[in-house]
This record gives sequence, structure tokens and C-alpha cells, in this order.
Amino acid sequence: MSDVTETNEPEIAAADHAIEPVTVSTPDQLEEEGDIAADYIEELLDITDLDGDIEIDARGGRAYLSVTSSEQTNLRLLSRPDTVNALQELTRIAVQTKTGAFSRLILDVGGSRQTREAELALLVDKAVERIEAGAESAALPAMTSYERKLIHDVVAERGFTSQSEGEGRDRHTVITRS
Repeated sequence: MSDVTETNEPEIAAADHAIEPVTVSTPDQLEEEGDIAADYIEELLDITDLDGDIEIDARGGRAYLSVTSSEQTNLRLLSRPDTVNALQELTRIAVQTKTGAFSRLILDVGGSRQTREAELALLVDKAVERIEAGAESAALPAMTSYERKLIHDVVAERGFTSQSEGEGRDRHTVITRS
């Protein structure tokens, strides 16, 4: 069964959905988020007796934490997509508890984000193939806002158009010709 479905539904205008403004963090705030998050992840690694190196970066108004290991460890146990998403949410909560502000932090464990980006690119390629074969549009499964942003970027690179539709956990991306 394919993860891509054809749709023939009319487009939903962007005006139909209220968009809340996003507060842009300063470089100092992003550095503080990264430091708090790194402390939290380091403590988690200590508790689970896993070795990992933590790198902090700030780009695009977000703090990025990358956990890698040069040794053969069980870090891969934490690098499954659902596990990384859960750890990211817990880390965001830890940051928010200390700073009082919502965090848009992105966590990568053992290269999981890069692996997921490649999977999403393949999903977009399948959807584009269906559109090129005659489908009016292709709807992708529901995914996180970060994954939908990655999908929008890949779709634009392929010369197609995409938009997010649905609410909450059902929010998904629909791809159409430009």
C-alpha cells in the first residue's frame, strides 16, 4: 500500500486558516536554549549509560542539537523517528520550564534527521510520479510541522506546489502541479 493518495478536492485558501506570528529568538536566546537542551540530553545519556557527543548549532531561528557517537554504542536505540520526536518534545519542555518561552529546538540523534529527510524526499518523488502520471494531486500522510516544512522545501525544489491541510494530528501535505 502506498503512502501517497490521489485527491481531487479543491484547494483550501490560506485565508481560511489563522496563522499565529512566530517569535524570533535572538542568538543569545538560541545559545541559552542549546545549552539547557544539551544539559538535559547529557543527563539522559548518563542515566541510560550511553555515550554521545553533543553539538549545538543555531540557524533559521532555531537551536539544533545533534547527538553523535564515535564509538559503537547503543545510541541507535534512541535514533528511531518516534523516539527522537518524543525526546525532542521532552527537551523542548525542559527548555521551556527553564526559560519560560516556547522552544522550536530540533534534536537529531545518530543522524536520524538526515535519514528521515531522505525518506521524505523519496515520498515526494513517489507523489510527483503519480502527478506526472495524471493525478490532479497527491496527499501525503499526516506528519509533524517540521517534516511538513521539509516536504514543502523538497516539493519546491522539484518544481511543484504544496500546501498543508487538516488540523492537529491529521495535518498533512497535498502536492499539486505549479
